[in-house]
Amino acid sequence: MLFLLAGVAVLGCAAGPAKTFSPDKQATIERAVSKFMAAGKVPGVSVAVVQNGAFVWSQGFGMADLENSVPATADTLYRLGSLSKPITATAALVLSERGRLNLDAPVQNYCQAFPPKRWPITTRQLLGHLGGIRYYHVPEIPYSVSETDPEVGNTRHFDDGIEGGLRFFANDPLVAPPGTHFNYSTQGYTLVGCAIEGASGKKYADAVRESVLTRAGMLQTLPDDRFAIVAHRTRFYSKDKSGAVVNAEFLDSSYKVPGGGLLSSAADLARFEVAILTDQLITRTTRDMMWAPQMPSDGLGRMAYGLGWQIGMLGDVEDVGHGGTQQGTSTMMLLAPAARAGVVVLTNSDAAGAPALATEMLRILLGRPEHPHHEIVVDPTLLDGYLGLYESGDFKMVIAREGNRLVAQVSDQRFPLSPETARDFFPSIADTHIIFVVDSHGRATDLILREGGTDLYAHRRE
Repeated sequence: MLFLLAGVAVLGCAAGPAKTFSPDKQATIERAVSKFMAAGKVPGVSVAVVQNGAFVWSQGFGMADLENSVPATADTLYRLGSLSKPITATAALVLSERGRLNLDAPVQNYCQAFPPKRWPITTRQLLGHLGGIRYYHVPEIPYSVSETDPEVGNTRHFDDGIEGGLRFFANDPLVAPPGTHFNYSTQGYTLVGCAIEGASGKKYADAVRESVLTRAGMLQTLPDDRFAIVAHRTRFYSKDKSGAVVNAEFLDSSYKVPGGGLLSSAADLARFEVAILTDQLITRTTRDMMWAPQMPSDGLGRMAYGLGWQIGMLGDVEDVGHGGTQQGTSTMMLLAPAARAGVVVLTNSDAAGAPALATEMLRILLGRPEHPHHEIVVDPTLLDGYLGLYESGDFKMVIAREGNRLVAQVSDQRFPLSPETARDFFPSIADTHIIFVVDSHGRATDLILREGGTDLYAHRRE
């Protein structure tokens, strides 16, 4: 009887959306999608909405395959990129609840293929990017130059992706003692995948399917295997220097499935959001722990990050989620837990910028007005306390002053900042906020870059 009931629960999760979504909100979201696609020349987009803890709507727009005029649908499969990470993290926490995986034990207890380092590393630290594992050797963007790092533009297929992925970094030194410094690392999630295999006694894909996908009704989600015939898989696009849509650079992601190699649909990810919001996969206590910010002991630049989830604010609403970008995709999933609401945006272009659309969709879903920017006049002497270089990993922003106005520079882009309060500034080019964190003397120690529903803390360097 329990087995039969479990089957009914899975079938219920895998069903289509409930027909309770407001036609007005749907129409408003559709207009936002249309505007987003036109502005970014996005070939295809699939979106989904969760409201009051239920999957209420999903739809595809544009083309999944431009060459063959195949429309995108709610069931089109996209590369998730780093949106794979919360699925992997949830699988690890399921094993933790079952007593199979001790998050605070040395990871070698479960992954013997990873050699001992100078300091012990735990699965909890890896899930929060505090394990000291390196990232790529070059920034992942732009993809046009990814051939300078064989990992970013990997073309080799690995039948055993965990073993193959470990080869890239297992013998490299740690970038910092574990627990001391935030260093975002997709490679670290390959090591989490290895721990999942050791703790479960199953291959990563099988363990995740059993612990998360089947239980949430995510029957379409699977690794991005370029040799497999996968129904409804989109083609992958990018832009050239002129802005024209082109086929994306080649990628075989078999070496990084736990942190950036899953395929899924908007409908499946909506089911995942429902399963998380309604405590179908892990307990509420574990979920709260998963969404609690992890703090490095050095206190330097970091994402606001839990265990596999990014954390941020939409106005005064706390949200959690994750984004992903790699060759041929830009994705974003956002949840507003207190409202039991969520959105999913999947695109088939690495130039699309899915977080912006996801933020707009969540705002519409929650009935929040667009944030009105009202510039005020601040004492110019306050501005001197904000000047300097701010860093968070590879991200660097310089805050300078031009007359009585602050300007921010990232790489070769320079844009003026307008004050909304004495510490909250916004650029005119995007829905982005820069919030200065100051000491008792009014001197900034950090800034918070709030964009796309997530927060990034950049530490000020003297």
